[in-house]
Amino acid sequence: MVEFYFHLKKATKRAISYVLLFLFALILTTSRAPTILEEVQNNGVLRVVTLPGSTTYFENAKGEDGFEYLLAKEFANSLGVSLEVTSMPSLTSVLLAIGGPNAHIGAAGLTITPKREKSFRFSKPYYWVEQKLLYRNGTKRPKNIESLVKGLDDGVLLAMSNSSHSERLSQLKLEHPKLEWQETQELEMQDLMSKVHSGEARYAVIDSTAYAVDRAIYPKARAAFNLSEPEAVGWAFPLHGDDSLIQAANQFISDYESSGKLEKLKQQTLEQTHKFNQAGSQLFKKMLLTRLPKYQNLFQEIAQKNNIDWHMLAAISYQESHWNPKAKSPTGVRGLMMLTLPTAREMGVTDRVDPRQSIEGGVKYFLKTKSRIPKDITDPDRTLLALAAYNVGMGHLEDARVLTERAGKNPDLWQDVREFLPLLEKKQYYSTVRHGYAKGREPVQYVDNILRYKTVLKRHSSELQRQQEQLSTPEIPNSSDWSPNALLSL
Repeated sequence: MVEFYFHLKKATKRAISYVLLFLFALILTTSRAPTILEEVQNNGVLRVVTLPGSTTYFENAKGEDGFEYLLAKEFANSLGVSLEVTSMPSLTSVLLAIGGPNAHIGAAGLTITPKREKSFRFSKPYYWVEQKLLYRNGTKRPKNIESLVKGLDDGVLLAMSNSSHSERLSQLKLEHPKLEWQETQELEMQDLMSKVHSGEARYAVIDSTAYAVDRAIYPKARAAFNLSEPEAVGWAFPLHGDDSLIQAANQFISDYESSGKLEKLKQQTLEQTHKFNQAGSQLFKKMLLTRLPKYQNLFQEIAQKNNIDWHMLAAISYQESHWNPKAKSPTGVRGLMMLTLPTAREMGVTDRVDPRQSIEGGVKYFLKTKSRIPKDITDPDRTLLALAAYNVGMGHLEDARVLTERAGKNPDLWQDVREFLPLLEKKQYYSTVRHGYAKGREPVQYVDNILRYKTVLKRHSSELQRQQEQLSTPEIPNSSDWSPNALLSL
């Protein structure tokens, strides 16, 4: 009996030891802090800070857009989380926000420089840029730093504060002590281009990507020479914390690049392929003969049902998709009328690539947009303002009308409002209105193109009708011209 109790006591101690070891291991496991990547996935949100701009982030009637936004959105999708974007007022504010509560990542076309690497960790590069010196066409083009320094006697050189450009200029100043420039937090690269274009500044430094995208907008701002060799651009991460999110970002960028999707995204968003100039007159004429006949009856039927000119409806559709029912943009809008998924649902469209549903949904959305234009505005201005809002969004259109009224012009006239929409690309103006930055030149070109397409469509319709009338009432040849061939042509 004594021996039995002895063995029982020994077994009990062993069991207690196992339990204690298990509990200790459990405590160690459960007490491990989650990695940054696990936090992102557990919370279901990836937070990104960026700058407003044509190469970074903007919004229009189709939703959020811009290269940095679209790339970050794809990364968030790969992690199975949603993307939360905060647009900051300046580059300095972007850099200060990285690692704070609103920013796991800084995604604003940030060049990877030695100075920045002391404050941040970076992903692998996803594109490369050169720093370009801009000068105004019509003035003497500087060919090198020496001639730039001489030209500063007649004007100022501008650069963004805390930018890689200011870092590069500081390096150059060591070799060229007379090199001087002004830095500003109030202006972005597009603003600098605008100032050189208008003659307000003699020179400015911007990235090659910004120059490629916006040079058609500011044609007098020309590139003189490169101030730098190609420099890597990547996402910025805080120095503190583990590198789990950075590793995930690097893997995503590698996979996205090897799939060919990164190059395609860059071509669609970072190269000077102005979307409103893609469709030349020859292409449009070709589409009139090849694609329009497939959908003309639908345009006419749906337009008549909704009391709208079918030529206008067809012109909108061509501008949106080139009459391609399977068209798809990088932001995910689809179909003949390029509807977003939320808009399609709101308009009762279940299949965006179905031609009938797409046209019907597009008409409903356009008429809804038109109904939001103030009632006292009459046509043709009512329709033209609605077309602009259909492209850029009602909020940005209202901001342009506010700017128009401030300038003493008539906010109810399209001819006046179109002058002020482009100002929404300039910080000194968009920072004073409610909805902020917009690619304000696009709705102006959008409306112009649709009116141009509508005119050609009407001429085309008239010509077809004339030809049909001639066929239905053929001319009888004169008796002197009768021949077997002439008779066969009757």
